[in-house]
Amino acid sequence: MAKRGKSGGRNSSQRSTAGVVEVPRGTRPDGPVQGVYYIDTGDCELIADQDNSNGWLLKINGVMSSHIDLADPLFLDFEYMRWMAALIESRWPPKAGAKLRGLHLGGGACSLARYFHAAYPDARQVVVELDGKLAEYVRGWFDLPKAPLLRLRVGEAREVTETLTADSRDFIIRDVFAGSLTPRPLTTAEFTEHIKRVLAPGGVYVVNSGDAPDLRNAREDAATIAAAFEHTVIIADPAMLKGRRYGNMVMAGSDTPLDADPQLARRLLGGAVPAHIWNDAQVRAFAASSQVCHDPAVN
Repeated sequence: MAKRGKSGGRNSSQRSTAGVVEVPRGTRPDGPVQGVYYIDTGDCELIADQDNSNGWLLKINGVMSSHIDLADPLFLDFEYMRWMAALIESRWPPKAGAKLRGLHLGGGACSLARYFHAAYPDARQVVVELDGKLAEYVRGWFDLPKAPLLRLRVGEAREVTETLTADSRDFIIRDVFAGSLTPRPLTTAEFTEHIKRVLAPGGVYVVNSGDAPDLRNAREDAATIAAAFEHTVIIADPAMLKGRRYGNMVMAGSDTPLDADPQLARRLLGGAVPAHIWNDAQVRAFAASSQVCHDPAVN
């Protein structure tokens, strides 16, 4: 069994950026150096973690995106990433020789891809990142595993997904944001059908659904995933589930049950931010007041 990340952790929106010096356009340091860097879609900011001498924080266009511990890839600082890892590991307990095939839509610092490489050394993963300059920086800063174990593919997440071979991925993670919300083309029923096509039987689709307290977008996400998959779950902390704050919900869909492991609920309760897991019936009740999201009609 893979070593777990430390039980500490912070909300991904609670960060400080004091004392940062802008780095000239085109500069690519050898290893991480604190500063602001121009990328293809704007700028990113690399921040030394004041609470962890091996930690680095990545902010993209003013929004906190990722945390990396250079010494321990199995340490996930953001709670929603720990929930995603717990869900994947409940389906496929880490063991030698497990050859999982993973697709990450949204790269950031590749925190989860590093984690899964450490937990499943024989896994094959592809990270799709829209920003080519960011992908270049991340490769240089964080010494990521090389291809074929981990490939960074520059492109738009939907366009890339539509080109992939059927039944070719065991898990797909959607963690793509434009500001505080996922781009709408990645939330529709038509896109989700491409996800289903690419997933192998028994595969799992996991999404990071960020929303405000009204949970309107989260309900729509849940309705769309529930319409596509026979089995669903939602993982979040109680305050988020009750619509008391802005934050992250982890949602997942599969053609086989996702909450069959009794250890999963206990693991989710054990972190610094305890989370609850809703079963399929609870997800469908949560989504009942929302409509499935569709692509715009073509005239």
